[in-house]
Amino acid sequence: MYFEQITSEGLGCFSYVIGCPGAGEMCVVDPRRDVQVYLDIARDRGMKITRVIDTHVHADHVSGAHELAYATGAEICMYHSTPVEFAFTPLREGDTFAMGVARVTVLRTPGHTPDALSLLVADTARSDAPWLLLSGDLLFVGDVGRPDLAGSEHLEEQVANLHHSLYATLGELPGDLVLFPAHGAGSLCGRGMSPLKSSTLGFERRANPMLQLPDPAAFRKAVTAALPARPKSFTRIIATNRKGAPLLDRCPLDKAMNPDRFASLREAGATVIDTRDAAAFGGAHIPGSLNIGFEPSIANWTGMVVDPDAELLLVVENRERYTAMRTELHRIGYDNILGWLSGGISAWISGGRAVDRLTQTSAREVKRLLDQGPALRLVDVRTAQEWETGHLAGALHRPVADIVTAGLELPGDAPVVLYCGSGYRSNIAASLLSRRGFADVRSLAGGITAWRGAGFPVQSGP
Repeated sequence: MYFEQITSEGLGCFSYVIGCPGAGEMCVVDPRRDVQVYLDIARDRGMKITRVIDTHVHADHVSGAHELAYATGAEICMYHSTPVEFAFTPLREGDTFAMGVARVTVLRTPGHTPDALSLLVADTARSDAPWLLLSGDLLFVGDVGRPDLAGSEHLEEQVANLHHSLYATLGELPGDLVLFPAHGAGSLCGRGMSPLKSSTLGFERRANPMLQLPDPAAFRKAVTAALPARPKSFTRIIATNRKGAPLLDRCPLDKAMNPDRFASLREAGATVIDTRDAAAFGGAHIPGSLNIGFEPSIANWTGMVVDPDAELLLVVENRERYTAMRTELHRIGYDNILGWLSGGISAWISGGRAVDRLTQTSAREVKRLLDQGPALRLVDVRTAQEWETGHLAGALHRPVADIVTAGLELPGDAPVVLYCGSGYRSNIAASLLSRRGFADVRSLAGGITAWRGAGFPVQSGP
């Protein structure tokens, strides 16, 4: 049997290839939208992709099922009651299919979504007993899937489904099954996921805190507490996956543009995303642009901050970075990418155009200003859990997600210094507030890490 886990960094997404080179056949489970990696495996291993299985309607990334079906003729498979607008091969509880020595059995496991499934995989060349459990978004390494994405009207039903799937359906399975989830650390489909990419069902029963709550009421309280923020992109991604994602060959491959063309589209209302690091953006940037630095989590933060329907212009260092950024955006359904600024910010400046700055204030400078008096306002943009581990005395707590949805209201016109863990999120929030008209907003360079590194105290607790 052939088996491989494919990782999409940043989004924390895992997809899987299951097949049999001897039989020349394979299937792909929960594919990402850019599908070349699966086509390469099929070619290199001498297998044909015959099935594409989505374990559920994904909220955090656009499925590559239609790309693969178009490229290979494979059938798209989902649980039979999944509410989508395209034809697919229906799967039901207990369905089994084989690809040579690889055998796959379907389990119905609702909870993250009402029509979710998991897959038991056996390598019959070794044993008829299942070896692997592909759990989709039901069970992760260290956590379970969030039950709220189907909508508030389904929450109670989904919590009950989640508990039953975890404790009853999986409860009947042997503990030596190797667990392979659809997500890992970095995903917004759960909370405390481990950076490990696999586990065993038995170990999760011992160590996963969400599998220590057989009482439904206690489970409900725990699973609904402090759910992650829902990014702007999720509703759009769900709708795209229900309709069937458009093929990527309709999207422009490369649109390098000169500053004149870039400026005209910006003035017409396009959103400018500057992917440079905080220091570079702070030194000079196009007025009104958002700073979302190119790091593994860039897709998640774009989905949190940027309207999914926005037309996008990108400021990047070079063509290679543009190609990588375009891939990240396509994975979350942001297809309205108008192009990128050829020559980068230097070309913009050389044309004599206006630039803004975002002050990157050092920890020592912030401390000096605070010691001088109350003229400086501090805003902590981290999560509630991070806030409780330690924060700057006198700071106001406003997570980035709250600033995105509700803005920030502060009396007076004193300078505002935002901070996070490292400076990445505070630059996102500061660029957003600057775009909304804040006159003097700054970012604490290096965040609370730099503050602690300078030896300055933090205040613990709520």
